[in-house]
Amino acid sequence: MSKLRAYVLIGCAVVFIALAGQLMYLNFFSRPSVSLAGAGASIPDEQITYSLIDDSGKSWTPDLLKGHPSLVYFGYTHCPDVCPTTLYEMATWFKTLGPQADGVKAYFFTVDPQRDTAPMMHTYISNFTDRITGVTGDPAEMEKAVNAWRIYAKKVPAPDGGDDYTMDHTASVMMVDPDGKLKSTISYGEDTNVALKKIQNLLTR
Repeated sequence: MSKLRAYVLIGCAVVFIALAGQLMYLNFFSRPSVSLAGAGASIPDEQITYSLIDDSGKSWTPDLLKGHPSLVYFGYTHCPDVCPTTLYEMATWFKTLGPQADGVKAYFFTVDPQRDTAPMMHTYISNFTDRITGVTGDPAEMEKAVNAWRIYAKKVPAPDGGDDYTMDHTASVMMVDPDGKLKSTISYGEDTNVALKKIQNLLTR
């Protein structure tokens, strides 16, 4: 084998590994951290109870998910890209669907309650839409919510060892039926038309 051919093969291998890694990353962070098999009976886990507050300071419990379809998303206000993109997309879905989506409620749960106070979440979400309610609370209670929804959330320290940090987290929007059960998800970066069709399907169930 010539040196040139060897270099070409090595280059192709490096590109393949890089692309495979990127696909694995996107696949992990664009889906919930659990299988949807039997999800309607197990997510959220009703055996885990928790009490939080919304971005206006009012008490929030899982019972508020019942009686209407909902979109549920876990993220945080210091998120550099995925969360603002998702909130913008959610605002676009509501705007596009118009009156069709009047019965849908949306919730943005923080995975970073140490920094995400109710006023901070309200100010942050207001930059996108008034259709999404922020949900935060005591870190111990938020951890219960994360566990109930089987969300992946992990603090990532700053590379320089400073006090700043980011959060790795599940990036899918969860679609919840009027019984408060997970029915499907909208993946991060989902085609807009596909996402809208999923929401319309949720409304007809």
